[in-house]
Amino acid sequence: MNKIIKGEIMNKLTKVGLSALAGSLAAVSVNATEYSVTGDSQVVYSSAQGNEAGANGSNGKGYGVDTDLYFTASGELDNGFTVSVFTAMDMEQANTATSGGLNSSAQVTIGMGSLGTVQFNDVSGSAANAIDDVLPKAYEETWDGTTHSSNFHSFGSSTQSGSVDYRTPAFSIAGFDISATYTYDPNSGAGPASAGGVGGNSQEGDAYTAKISGMGLTLGAGYEEMEQASKTTGAKNGERNTGYILYSNGPLSLGYQETYNNAANTGNSAGQFNDTESDGFGIAFSQDNYSISYAEVNEQVKAVSASTAEVETEMEALQATYTMGAMTLGVSMYETSNPEGATGKYEETEISLSFAF
Repeated sequence: MNKIIKGEIMNKLTKVGLSALAGSLAAVSVNATEYSVTGDSQVVYSSAQGNEAGANGSNGKGYGVDTDLYFTASGELDNGFTVSVFTAMDMEQANTATSGGLNSSAQVTIGMGSLGTVQFNDVSGSAANAIDDVLPKAYEETWDGTTHSSNFHSFGSSTQSGSVDYRTPAFSIAGFDISATYTYDPNSGAGPASAGGVGGNSQEGDAYTAKISGMGLTLGAGYEEMEQASKTTGAKNGERNTGYILYSNGPLSLGYQETYNNAANTGNSAGQFNDTESDGFGIAFSQDNYSISYAEVNEQVKAVSASTAEVETEMEALQATYTMGAMTLGVSMYETSNPEGATGKYEETEISLSFAF
């Protein structure tokens, strides 16, 4: 009964909010509009060696090129609201399963001044997914250079595409800024619907985040819930939780984050999926054109029913970058112990030369 009432209330609030927004936009027009196109290109040399069990063993070397283009446009309406659109195009690979082509990220954002911000996330870009991994880094996340299917950065992944955010403005209290967000996805875990179309499923998803920051310290947390398709007795929705603390002082940045993934279950023994606990910390030092960082993430799949817990997986990354104008040279050394919960090790070294234009 509570879920039915909650669903009805959320549907009514969504309809009322969008109707009010549409009404306020109906009689306005866009004034001056600004357009921009930027991009970057990256050449990466990788060397990998794995001796872990299973199909993820990898040994080899290779060069790769990645080029991205970013299109933005923004304007101000007669009523003072702002509207901006953003599209990122990955020119090297098309992820048709989630974006329908080269489009790797796309959002429409409506700024309403003191009323906050509404953002439509066509592909990625949700407020929840933005805090999936906030550990300080000089180059990339720890899970970027591993064969392990990490759950550490899974927060927000089920409500990131085909969803809508409401973001409060920041409220200042005693020298601290406080803000919060709410994300609603009518088709959690599925890609976006086409304009005028419907999504690939009817399972709803919600995500909430909150943040307080001041004096170099930031505390944040998030909760995400994904509706379970099964309606059998004992079935439960999937849940994700994350919390983090960041501190920065001049060139030094420190961070710690925990994530808990409570997997959805169908209510029968065959559908009892394992939960995952993970935590990580990172430290970065940036001065002038140099940055160096170290991060470590520990992750364990918990026992469920008759199965036992997997061996704990540990991911580490030591990184350094040097920037000279529009060019950045980066080096990263990754090491993963017990990937996929199986005894073994995976190591990868990357050397990257990137250009911004």
